[in-house]
This record gives sequence, structure tokens and C-alpha cells, in this order.
Amino acid sequence: MAPKGLHVEMAQAHHVRAMTKLHSSSFFHGWSENDFSNYLLKPHANPIYVACDAKQKLAGFMVFGLVKEEAELLSINVAPKWRSNGVAKAILQAGLQDLATIGIFTVFLEVDEANVSAIALYQRFGFSEVGRREGYYSLKDGTRATALVMRANLD
Repeated sequence: MAPKGLHVEMAQAHHVRAMTKLHSSSFFHGWSENDFSNYLLKPHANPIYVACDAKQKLAGFMVFGLVKEEAELLSINVAPKWRSNGVAKAILQAGLQDLATIGIFTVFLEVDEANVSAIALYQRFGFSEVGRREGYYSLKDGTRATALVMRANLD
């Protein structure tokens, strides 16, 4: 169960605009509505989980890319007013449980090495660093940030 009356479900077309707005506010190069719509067209290859309230107001979302027995966590975002309330934990837990039931054995992700809270969350779910990508993220100030590559086994 997600915190404070939120619930986690699979994303629908009516979530696209809110996901686009949240992603654009969180990342320098946010994804477009077309990007999210294309992911929704392939739910078996790109499942998207959302945390929302009973009125479908979005608190956060997570997108995976699936290939054979592996998944990549492509993005996870939580609206600022919901951060530090367990929303990311609830979305991640629901997604990883679902992936394990469909035969996904390994999940990868990239995370900014400066994002200490996200790294701690991933470590609680069994992710560990397996590599680094120097200059992976473009930042608003024109600098580039290093991404940690992390992996978790779901077996």
C-alpha cells in the first residue's frame, strides 16, 4: 500500500500529461507527451507504474524497459510535495514484485552519483554499484554529472 491513501497502478493515457510535466520539472531534458504515449503502447516491453490518489492525481511514476530476462529502470519521479513520504519506495516495491513474477531476473539503473537519497533507496532494494558513466547527465548549468550504474538480482 502506498502512503497516505495513494495507490500504485499501471499508467493509463490520462496520466501522460501529468507524467510529462513531472519529468520535465525533474530533469533538464524531460520526456515529451509523445515519448510517454509511445511507452504506453508497449506495456509488455515498457511498463509504467503510477502512484495516485482516488481522483487519479499523480504523486509519482516509474518506467521500466524490458528485454528478455532483464529490466532497466528508465525513470522514477515523485512530485515535490510527495517526496520523503515513501512514494518512491511504494512504486519501486510494486514494480520489482511484478517483474519477478514475469520472469525478470536482473534490473539495472543509472542514478546521479550526487543523488544520495535515491542511491540509499536502491540499496535497500538490493541494488549495488556495478559501474560508472562519467558525464552521463547534462545539468541546467551546463556541467555534466556522473551516473552510477546499479544492478539488483530478483531471484
